[in-house]
Amino acid sequence: MIRNWTKAALLGLALSTTAVAYAEAQGVLTIGRREDGTTFDPIATAQNIDFWVLSNVFDVLVRVDNKGEALVPGIAKSWDISPDGLTYTFLLRPAKFSDGTDLTAADVAYSLTRIRDNELSLWSDSYKIIKDMQTPDANTLVITLSGPSAPFLSTLAMPGASIVSKAAMEAMGEEAFAEMPVGSGAFMVDEWRRGDRVILKKNPNYWDADKVSLDGVEWRSIPDDNTRMLAVQAGELDAAIYVPFSRVDELKMDANLSVVADPSTREDHLLLNHSHPGLDNAKVREAIDYAIDKKAIVEAVTFNLGEIANSYIPKGALYHSDDNGARGFDPEKAKALLAEANVGPLSLTYLVDAGDQTAEQIAILVQQQLAAVGITVTLQKVDPSQTWDMLISGDYDMGVNYWTNDILDPDQKTTFVLGHDVNNNYMTNYKNDVVKDMVAAARLEMDPTKRAVLYAEIQKQAKSDVHWIDLYYSPFISVTRKGVENFGQNPLGRFWLEQTTKNY
Repeated sequence: MIRNWTKAALLGLALSTTAVAYAEAQGVLTIGRREDGTTFDPIATAQNIDFWVLSNVFDVLVRVDNKGEALVPGIAKSWDISPDGLTYTFLLRPAKFSDGTDLTAADVAYSLTRIRDNELSLWSDSYKIIKDMQTPDANTLVITLSGPSAPFLSTLAMPGASIVSKAAMEAMGEEAFAEMPVGSGAFMVDEWRRGDRVILKKNPNYWDADKVSLDGVEWRSIPDDNTRMLAVQAGELDAAIYVPFSRVDELKMDANLSVVADPSTREDHLLLNHSHPGLDNAKVREAIDYAIDKKAIVEAVTFNLGEIANSYIPKGALYHSDDNGARGFDPEKAKALLAEANVGPLSLTYLVDAGDQTAEQIAILVQQQLAAVGITVTLQKVDPSQTWDMLISGDYDMGVNYWTNDILDPDQKTTFVLGHDVNNNYMTNYKNDVVKDMVAAARLEMDPTKRAVLYAEIQKQAKSDVHWIDLYYSPFISVTRKGVENFGQNPLGRFWLEQTTKNY
């Protein structure tokens, strides 16, 4: 198998010599990722594979800095908040869209109206607090809220709230725009070869274009982890993400490569479909939680680069609580709970991305650990491009997924995962009206101490209900060729490609 893959890599290198030479000559950075994206409409996706690309195609009103610690200006160069916390006044910097037209306050108001009201929006619940928007002039936006909202400013930095061109969206239509958008960011979409690559070129109309070194970026879809790593080693790619934990030490020994582990808000978890028989029983879900040895997964899968997760809120993130009733590994307790549940022989289907080395390793370990307590798990390997749609349609029992925070405040993830919004609580179909009400209350609570109490209780109740099973936290790991500088992600996942350079 190793010989075959080596031959394939060498053949690919020979075939792509011309393409690589072009990329080097033009200052184009080639990045290998696992799967293709789904859309360039910011409101219509919740996937990192989309957000991580469109974050450099669109800009937002306010940004999160590279350390993931503070909000900094984006399209808005400054803002003011009224003493009652209901009115936000933003002063916009002079900016243009990629087609050369002016970006105005009307475009910002239009973008925020879409994420709040459009039926395509996966994020509407977080923006319904917006009561009114006024544009006294082209560079001023005044937003009035229906009530105080602690996370509101943070939500404006979310990629889903990216600023789109009202004129282009209305002229092109949503479907066409989602394929070839008119953007407001450092790069613009030049071509999208579905299933293969997204080709971006520098946006000459970007407000800070003088500081962008790269002429372009190619995001290439290479589902198989080993093939993707070999492509970087062979010089066929400048960089790659989703580096398997098992390859980190080997790649670090390659003098031509640099391996970067950036701090992250990533949390891997096991989704459970509460609407399916067996999994609709809280004792069964609790038994599954007890039956899974998270420490063994961290050791075998992450090579101890990860850390056992005990909450949906990442460790170190705002309002994380360790006092939440997290369960340890106890297979005997799992067996006892299954006996109490009296659901009979339990057979579950486990959705796993084919070619994802880490996901396949986790799946095998979970399959073995659940078999030890009497639960039969059948692994269903699917192309990664199909997974999201299967989750949305509820066509699964179990499956590993991961989340990275898109804003600094915990409200975004909490709303998406536990707030009973349009996403069926991250497609788990989990329901608890008490938790739903606490999520809404935490969003409106302006006192940080009282918010901390609410989030501590939310974490306890979610853990008690086994809304999903927390597995581990881990860093963002990427690999680049030597000569690529300032390539990385902030803890929320955003790549700062405006600052990346390629020196060869």
